[in-house]
Amino acid sequence: MTALLYTLGVVSFVVAILVSIGLHEFGHLIPAKKFGCKVPQWFIGFGPTVWSKQIGDTEYGVKAIPLGGYVKIVGMLPPGAQDLVEETTYDEDGEAVHKVRRSNTGMFTQLISDARAAEWEYVKQHDTDRLFYRLAWWKKVIVMAGGPMVNIAIAFSLFVLLFWTYGNPRDQVIEPTVASVPACVIPVEEAGRDCTSSDPATPAAEAGIRPGDVIVSFNGTPFEDWDSFQSQIRANADGDAVIEVRRDGELLTLDTNTTVTLRQTSIEDDALTEVGFLGVQPEVRLATGGPIYTAIQMETMTVETAKALGQLPVKVYEVGRAIVGLQERDPESPVSIVGGGRFAGEAAASEDFPVTEKLVTLLFLIASFNFFIGMFNFVPLLPLDGGHIAGALYEGAKRGLARLRGRPDPGHVDVAKLLPVAYVVGLAMLVMGVVLIVADLVVPLHLS
Repeated sequence: MTALLYTLGVVSFVVAILVSIGLHEFGHLIPAKKFGCKVPQWFIGFGPTVWSKQIGDTEYGVKAIPLGGYVKIVGMLPPGAQDLVEETTYDEDGEAVHKVRRSNTGMFTQLISDARAAEWEYVKQHDTDRLFYRLAWWKKVIVMAGGPMVNIAIAFSLFVLLFWTYGNPRDQVIEPTVASVPACVIPVEEAGRDCTSSDPATPAAEAGIRPGDVIVSFNGTPFEDWDSFQSQIRANADGDAVIEVRRDGELLTLDTNTTVTLRQTSIEDDALTEVGFLGVQPEVRLATGGPIYTAIQMETMTVETAKALGQLPVKVYEVGRAIVGLQERDPESPVSIVGGGRFAGEAAASEDFPVTEKLVTLLFLIASFNFFIGMFNFVPLLPLDGGHIAGALYEGAKRGLARLRGRPDPGHVDVAKLLPVAYVVGLAMLVMGVVLIVADLVVPLHLS
């Protein structure tokens, strides 16, 4: 049963991500068709075709390697190679077929020339008005932003559902209600063991504080929040402590003395300091909220993800060092779809997770991956969608500035000139992807 649940978790996650990728590509395809572009292909995966179906002038299908997807929009590159056409023939339908002369003046020039030539393979004589590069700059932005925005929308929808019904694990609310009262004071270095006869009772236990009591005040100071309450206790050292609590609707005043013990006073600092100690644990619940709350949380996630993307090459380099045993893998390091599938499988197979927790974990994973995919695609570098968006925005600014100055229209921005950058970025993405996949197989991270 455990193996079956593990497999079910992995398959569910992978299928969900592939569906998300397909919807991402529809996010490009639908506005492209709406604006009149020719879209001959929509595929999930890469490599050999497993299945495909022609609907209208678009071939929809699935390929063998499920590591992404693509939609082919004809005319992404302006026809800067028209002067390189050395022969024009006609096919059986009377359509012009252009043979483009390859340039041999340098490696980068060759790459650009080859890319332009590939565009001609799909361009027919009657497609002149259906080419992507001829769209208004704002239409280009809509087409290219459509894909990642679908991923953001998927993430938002799932986060709204989860935050509204289950709560946000990243946003915990500490209640004034006592959850538990330890029976004795145990040194930090021995945390986790049971009490012995030599361990002193906690001041809270001596005062008679019980789980379910609601803290009202400490030494006459009304309770505001748990941090303030904890600070008052620590500053009290071994002094008198008068705690007011509400129990079953009745207000009670309990007297004791706080004791002094060594405790860590900061998450960032492991140093132990002698502080006052009472011995109560608060109830903690997950914050909940609807669409507005989710939008605020995703704003924070956006900032965090942007910072993480800036550090991604360094993080992947550290993961590479972990693969060859030069360092331990950071639990916060990025993972590939293989790692995400492992997380989903472990959650589904875990006996410690009830069914609700299994489903919630899977949905959080799907939402998080979609959010990252969306954000990553907005990076303003080719071949990512953000690179095309940046080119379209530059074209709009350039043409607008020309109009303001009364100068001739400068024409379309030739993104083909940035193809060498696209190849370098694409290679870097491929290398990082391979490193993360290998790491998730060799030095995997686990849920716990």
